[in-house]
Amino acid sequence: MDISRRGQTVQASPIRKFKPYADAAIADGVKIFFLNIGDPDIPTPKPILDAVRSFNDPILGYGPAQGFLELRQAIAGYFKDYGISLKADNVLITLGGSEAILMAFATVADPGDEIIIPEPFYTNYNGYASLAALKVVPLTLKVEDGFRLPPAEEFEAKITPRTRAIVLCSPNNPTGTVYTAEELGRVVKLAVKHNLFIIGDEVYKEFVYNGRRHISLLEFEEARDRVIVVDSISKRFSCCGARVGAAITRNDQVYAAMLKFAQARLCPPTIEQRAAIAAYKMGMGYFEPVRREYERRRDVLFEGLSAIPGVVVRKPEGAFYMSVRVPVRDTEKFVIWMLTDFRLDGQTVMVAPESGFYGTPGKGKDEIRAAYVLNEDDLRRALVVFRAGLEKYKATVEK
Repeated sequence: MDISRRGQTVQASPIRKFKPYADAAIADGVKIFFLNIGDPDIPTPKPILDAVRSFNDPILGYGPAQGFLELRQAIAGYFKDYGISLKADNVLITLGGSEAILMAFATVADPGDEIIIPEPFYTNYNGYASLAALKVVPLTLKVEDGFRLPPAEEFEAKITPRTRAIVLCSPNNPTGTVYTAEELGRVVKLAVKHNLFIIGDEVYKEFVYNGRRHISLLEFEEARDRVIVVDSISKRFSCCGARVGAAITRNDQVYAAMLKFAQARLCPPTIEQRAAIAAYKMGMGYFEPVRREYERRRDVLFEGLSAIPGVVVRKPEGAFYMSVRVPVRDTEKFVIWMLTDFRLDGQTVMVAPESGFYGTPGKGKDEIRAAYVLNEDDLRRALVVFRAGLEKYKATVEK
């Protein structure tokens, strides 16, 4: 008996599939510096945790499929602080940003349809596309160009009669690139010209550095009926385990379709929504010190990696990741070797091989994604360990 084609072909997580190697190393007493996953060590704010601890309803019952009105109003108010006008009924609460992506894919396209995504891209787009039976059409970007969006002609070369949407992530995971108003406007014009949707993954919008300003796709009035924005509290408030996100759209037909999907899965989590409401009540002042902390970490990791011979990296403009080309032939083998064979004073480093962040076969085999989610002291030590491991790997494994 065969399982579904989806089950056979869906991509295993290129991040989580290495966890057994890490677990074995930890069981042997090895300290691992985890730069492989965007799970920050910045403490979750006290008001969020207090909201969880203070929950004392006599029954933990179902909530509304679209999420609590108070939370949807809070998110609309948050966007208003960025000059973006939304109603609560433009916001649908989801099970993290992940469900928002899957709902968006399933809403704008039918099985066999295509979505264009600049690569490297957030690896789970592949999985969500498989679940929705869609084809990802990758558009390759380059580290040497700072992973900027290409001219409109390169997008148009990928458009076919089955193309339904373009997906943009800014600030970008995994590259850290922040798209300019001109770059986004270029894609908006294409979407209007070819009657496409634009799905904007903007979950890192607070983390933009060196005085830049994040531009949301919601700011483009000419695309107001075409845009679906994916949002999440996971990175924003350092609470990845809460699993509260949102799909945001001004298109009533899109919202109605997503609401039907939401009704099928009943409701988002009650306690975590209460925590999210508490988070948004903290106000915008919460973000600036957090942003400065990530900017400092970025500088530490960038300077350390740039000093390693053979490494090619560009300084990220946002989020808390960087895509790094390293002088090895296969970073997946290197990542496993670092976990199984390399120790420096009982320590090693775990990064994410970036081949799984591409849709084009064979791309990214000499690249990694590194997340600067550790404090500065740990980052500096991780750089020492990583450099030593890379040098030994080149000298003994790829000699």
